[in-house]
Amino acid sequence: MKDKERIDSQISKLEEKYKDSGQDLSSYLDGLLHQRYLTYWDYINLDTLLSLQQPRTYFPDEEIFIMYHQITELYFKLILHEQKQLVDDKSQNLDFFIEKTRRINSYYKALISSFGIMIKGMEREQFLQYRMALLPASGFQSAQYRMIEIYATPLENLVHHSKRREMSSNNSIEELYEEIYWKKGATDMATGEKTLTLKQFEYRYTPRLVRIAKQVEKNTIYHKYLQLPETKRYNKELIDALKTMDINANVNWPLMHMGSAHRYLAKNEGQVDATGGTNWKDYLPPSFQKVVFFPKIYSKQELNNWGKQWVDHIFNPEKQKKLK
Repeated sequence: MKDKERIDSQISKLEEKYKDSGQDLSSYLDGLLHQRYLTYWDYINLDTLLSLQQPRTYFPDEEIFIMYHQITELYFKLILHEQKQLVDDKSQNLDFFIEKTRRINSYYKALISSFGIMIKGMEREQFLQYRMALLPASGFQSAQYRMIEIYATPLENLVHHSKRREMSSNNSIEELYEEIYWKKGATDMATGEKTLTLKQFEYRYTPRLVRIAKQVEKNTIYHKYLQLPETKRYNKELIDALKTMDINANVNWPLMHMGSAHRYLAKNEGQVDATGGTNWKDYLPPSFQKVVFFPKIYSKQELNNWGKQWVDHIFNPEKQKKLK
């Protein structure tokens, strides 16, 4: 009897759900009868997913390069999935804020720990040859990573450090976007000319990125944090989670890229240019850019020393040995 009551209750709920659709429940049940059983491979579109690797050369390691970047973009999508929920949330629920931030950190942890695939998982000689077939494409052109930054913090915190004192929230989104830090990484410092990599990226994504920046104006994750009541804003778990997110996004992740760049692009007599012509030695080091999503949760000393230890580790290993 209990089973019948439960089924009757479920049918009643289904009738309620579908009554506004223009079809009765019976029509939907007929459709269910004809529907195929769902399989794992259909659900995740496995065949399509596995067909998305299309190397431009015959070097075997190029396929590793493609797959790793595709995996990275999926993790970026997971991060954005959590960020959007934080931005849309109006509850100011502390547990919700902490949980979403921790999820973001778990995705970054997977990304950072997996970067050894890029650093040691390919033959340098193969990379230096197949990379020439990829010009002017570059990981610099990851729009999702720029979206992550825009959802996290107001644009004035993303302005290039040379312009940061001149600009504030009083400037328009367009003005701030024009001076965003990463543009300098794909601009010839001598001539001021933008690389083709940057021109392509701006043509495709500038309208979308500016639109997102306007949508989250005064409503980024940093704003959400500052809007919390004081009793919640100084919660240690939340501050620790936000600091971890900041360090992951703006120190650990770029420096994993630096490790990869040194492995494949550095050479005794100089450096090999990155595929998009980006100035990676000036663009990637956190201590140069000092991009910080949540500046008010740090001391002045923490901000002054932003990224220095990691850069010393990469550029001055002997100095680090002496400090130990």
